[in-house]
Amino acid sequence: MKNIHVGFLMSYDYEKLKNSIPPVYNDADSIFIAIDKDYRTWSGQKFEVEASFFEWLTIFDIEKKIILYSDDFYIPELSPIENDTRERYMLSLKMGVGNWLVQIDADEIFIDFEKFIKTLRKYDSYLINPEKHPIQISGYLINIYKYLDEGLLYIDKPTKVMLATNYPNYKVARKTKERIIYTDNILLHECLSRTEDELRYKFANWGHSLEINDSFFDKWKSANRDNYKEFRDVFYLNPKAWKRLGYLPSKDFNEMKEYIKNAENLKVSDFKLISKNFGQWFKHLQIKKINYKPKFEKYF
Repeated sequence: MKNIHVGFLMSYDYEKLKNSIPPVYNDADSIFIAIDKDYRTWSGQKFEVEASFFEWLTIFDIEKKIILYSDDFYIPELSPIENDTRERYMLSLKMGVGNWLVQIDADEIFIDFEKFIKTLRKYDSYLINPEKHPIQISGYLINIYKYLDEGLLYIDKPTKVMLATNYPNYKVARKTKERIIYTDNILLHECLSRTEDELRYKFANWGHSLEINDSFFDKWKSANRDNYKEFRDVFYLNPKAWKRLGYLPSKDFNEMKEYIKNAENLKVSDFKLISKNFGQWFKHLQIKKINYKPKFEKYF
């Protein structure tokens, strides 16, 4: 117990795991990869996995710490987001309550996972009786909006993401609605770094498939290096969640890391972290616990 267990969900975008697994491999105690037993998405569509991916996984896993977890993760009676939440819950049970349960999506790439581990270790006391003291550990995403021939467009402000918990009572995807501890750990998020066909397939099959706004694709297709400053409100769900775009003249991962370290607009200030963490601490002093049972619970 008290290990660092990292979980990934494997689906149609499984090739992106080749970018997201390596940055966490050395410092994770175990890595769990969940995949539907019949290769179905949360919307029930079938996908295929090339045998070469499993060959890569075997060769890469020199320390034998990667565990494939296959199960029935698609329930037709549940919505895509409910299937999403259910799979994350089942994966965390497999990872083992009593450990740090870190969940990273295939299109998320840690900038400095070793730093994140040091952050988690400050809160190891929460792994004792986690059900009585549930918390979430948050970091921030640098969202890549679109790859261009000569560089990329990104969202010019980081957005929060729930990365770990001591107790997986998920309500929506990775969110448990428990007290959040905000940290300045950063990940690159390749959520939109796909062709249009790949992006439309993703939007049809992921947890938020019923929430995509009508204005997204027109903006996404027309944005480029010359006009990106003209665009406002570009998020694919609630458009105003992403206000503006920035431009980075490189697609090299190491160059992107250096850019992020030095870009003032992508830094999370100490004052912001302190104020948000105090707010969370105070808020959860006042909250009366509710015995919430998710809809998916009856499908076990």
